[in-house]
Amino acid sequence: MKILIFLLVLVLLSCAEKKQSENEVQQQQKINLISNDSFDQWDFVLSDSSVDAQTIWTLKDSIVHCSGAVNGYMRTKEKFSNYILNIDWRWPDEPGNSGVLLHITGPDKVWPLCIEAQLMSGNAGDFYLIGGSTMREQEDPSSNRVQKQNESSERPAGEWNHYKIVVADSTITVFINDIKQNSASATSLQKGMIGLQSEGKPIEFKNIFLEPLN
Repeated sequence: MKILIFLLVLVLLSCAEKKQSENEVQQQQKINLISNDSFDQWDFVLSDSSVDAQTIWTLKDSIVHCSGAVNGYMRTKEKFSNYILNIDWRWPDEPGNSGVLLHITGPDKVWPLCIEAQLMSGNAGDFYLIGGSTMREQEDPSSNRVQKQNESSERPAGEWNHYKIVVADSTITVFINDIKQNSASATSLQKGMIGLQSEGKPIEFKNIFLEPLN
């Protein structure tokens, strides 16, 4: 009996060590884009260069607050490809317009060459093709909008939503609150910086991190 108990303890310890090791690997692979409560990994672009970006974008308790008073975006300094991007967002007051800019390429301007995963209230999950970017799902060449595939799965203003964006080579798949909303293929852009839009209304973001796809 004592031998069986001893063996059982060894098995439990081995399982615990394996789980700890797996958690450590996951933590190592996770790339926090907001760390140490700073914007060190980001640059800011506004349509009015005379405005101080710090009056538009602030950071407190790891929550990014955007006033939306001036059109523009904050973007990563680094370029990324093949990843899962996780972002939580909410409208603290009234619903409005914003977006997640993927594969930002070329000169900084409002708006840059990129593919937007829309955050406009009621339309989160749409794609917008900005600056000449393309994807196979663009049925109407005169329109840069590729509408989401399902009814809105957004929560009311004041509540947090979760955006999961899977970027794999020339494909992009977006989930809002665990509901698949859209997918893109044969995208003309496959690598670039990641941006968050300022576009008219206050919006907040948190838990912004990447999981690299091997």
